[in-house]
Amino acid sequence: MAGHAVTLIEASDHLGGTVARQTVGGIDVDAGAESFATRGGTVAALAAELGLAADVVAPATAEAWLQPAVGPAIALPAAAMLGVPATPLARDVIDVVGFPGALRAQLDTIIPSLRVPKSISLGAFVRRRMGRAVLDTLVAPVVHGVYSMHPDDLSIDRVGGLRAALALNGSLAAAVRSLLAAAPAGAAVGGIVGGVNRLVTELEADLETYGVDVQLGRRVTTLGGLAGTVVVAAPGVVSPVDGRSVVLATLVIDEPRLDAAPRGSGVLVALGAPGIRARALTHSTAKWDWLRERADGKHVVRMSYDDDPQNLAEVAREDAATLLGVPIAAGSVVDFARVQWIRPAAVAAPPGITVVGETVGGTGLAGIIAHANRTADELLHGHNGYSTVQL
Repeated sequence: MAGHAVTLIEASDHLGGTVARQTVGGIDVDAGAESFATRGGTVAALAAELGLAADVVAPATAEAWLQPAVGPAIALPAAAMLGVPATPLARDVIDVVGFPGALRAQLDTIIPSLRVPKSISLGAFVRRRMGRAVLDTLVAPVVHGVYSMHPDDLSIDRVGGLRAALALNGSLAAAVRSLLAAAPAGAAVGGIVGGVNRLVTELEADLETYGVDVQLGRRVTTLGGLAGTVVVAAPGVVSPVDGRSVVLATLVIDEPRLDAAPRGSGVLVALGAPGIRARALTHSTAKWDWLRERADGKHVVRMSYDDDPQNLAEVAREDAATLLGVPIAAGSVVDFARVQWIRPAAVAAPPGITVVGETVGGTGLAGIIAHANRTADELLHGHNGYSTVQL
């Protein structure tokens, strides 16, 4: 630890936050984050540093689907970023938004390029450039599935590289095409054999090796009496504990009709889809080959919810059957697990306090790890004054 004595204070009974493990139906699966963005190679570099390079894997090539507000589920357009189509008049875009909606989106290519306001949201920008059909039927369900928010609440600057691409390309569609072309070969997301939670396991082992004093179950309520550079895991120290609730329901199902992966890697749900409470479904054993092998013929399906429905196990089973298009009898559910996470609201760092984590690094392991790495370098090679780091 560069010669420093380090104490890590954690309010809960485990490290890693939403990067956690749970056992469902005898199968170890991720209880929170189950993939990471490969752009920039940040997470893969950390995995390699921890000895996990050989276990970094890409998901299966099964396509993702969309359950629109009206009509049956349909495959998402192949060339898109967060639902924003690279080619608005492509057949698979028309299939989702309809020809009038696709034609309106095509106007993006002739609308004069304007300066992108600093504070504009992705939703407002897509609405302006491509219209409401693309926003409501494509971008909103995808962003909701990825960020647990509406695109009107997502700053355009949290979409990596988009502002710069807009400045260079003159239209939203061209900017998306350029970003897709510049992306590294292979999947846009990656995973780890055994689950992303293995990053935490290996980091914990390193903490022990380097003599870090880890104190679990200790909640920091005040900074009084702390000296030096202190690492704490207490969001309430710098801001009220606030954010969006995400409830995850994981089902282990014994149903051979799911072997064909009828909805690919999963389904995103448009707002207003009748009779469906879930906002997204991941068919985890169709997405990850390593998990399919460990499930021994059973299927792992994960559902996400904005609220916490009563009788969640039954609600999740019914939603899964509807979204996957396959009857799922109650008796075919081998096991069920529920976990609730709070996605913290973004905060500005108060004067004199250094903040890392999702509140400032953004949603996703890649952004959080990159921001934490930069902060660690600044702490080690910059000032020696009083500082608090929120994890």
